Amino acid sequence: MIAHLQGKLIEKTPTEVIIDCGGVGYHVNISLHTYSLIPQTDTIKLFTYLQIKEDSHTLFGFVEKSEREIFKMLLSVSGIGASIARTMLSSLDPKQIIQALAVGDVSTIQSIKGIGMKTAQRAILDLKDKVLKLYDIDEVSMFQNNTNKEEALCALEVLGFNKKLAEKVVDKIVNLDSETTVESIIKQALKNL
Repeated sequence: MIAHLQGKLIEKTPTEVIIDCGGVGYHVNISLHTYSLIPQTDTIKLFTYLQIKEDSHTLFGFVEKSEREIFKMLLSVSGIGASIARTMLSSLDPKQIIQALAVGDVSTIQSIKGIGMKTAQRAILDLKDKVLKLYDIDEVSMFQNNTNKEEALCALEVLGFNKKLAEKVVDKIVNLDSETTVESIIKQALKNL
């Protein structure tokens, strides 16, 4: 119904802004991600999502269209409401959420306040294919820039371990600490294989 608002920024806090559009002040809920991107100018533009319930009409605002799309995707998951979706976008960068959903990283999703194991699994189950298709992500190439991971996988293959099994174990290790060394990845993987 309301696609965006452009007007004078009247008030700004980490969770909400008030925008004056033609004499009408709109109260808009925002995430910390959006808060960090709001320019230091008098006039701002936010892409919005209007949630209509029996007892309230609530506006959510986003500096980036992509963040609004992720917010709407998260709302489609049973167990994730607007406040939890906003908390997710405040706790993690939108790219981190997309990546966690694409690779099935339950622990990252579950690390967000208000999300339990079942909701995290449901979010991944419901959104993984959507995210992979929408953002044109290749599951295997998610961590291609991590050369330590690649070197560790090659070493494990040379040692005779199944590539897919080794890749799953190494992915878990890299997800926990992306800066870990090749030696550390191999040692941890050997314990888990």
